[in-house]
Amino acid sequence: MVTREEVIEALKKVYDPEIPINIVDLGLVYKVDIMRDVVHIDMTLTAPGCPLAFYIVSLVKDAVKKISGVKDVEVRLVWDPPWSLDMATEEGKKKLRELYPWLFE
Repeated sequence: MVTREEVIEALKKVYDPEIPINIVDLGLVYKVDIMRDVVHIDMTLTAPGCPLAFYIVSLVKDAVKKISGVKDVEVRLVWDPPWSLDMATEEGKKKLRELYPWLFE
C-alpha cells in the first residue's frame, strides 16, 4: 500500500522551475489523500497566473507515478488559502532567506 510519507518524499524531488526549492518545502502541497492505488493531491502555486502551472502539475504526476503501487495521480490546483512565505517549511524559509533575503526585510 502506498503511504503518505512515500508521496511526500516523491514530491520533495519536484522543484518550482523558477525557485530552486522543492514544492513541499515551499509549502505548495496542501493535501495528500490516497484511495487504494490513486493519489489525490491538492496544491497551489506561488502565483495564480504562473505560466508553468501545467508543467509543474505534470512534474508532480510523473514523480508520484514512480512510486510502486500508484496507478493514477489526480492533482487539483487550489488558490484558497493563497500561498505566502509563511507556508514554507523551516527548511524552505532558510533556503528562501539565503536566495532572496529582501523577501524577509
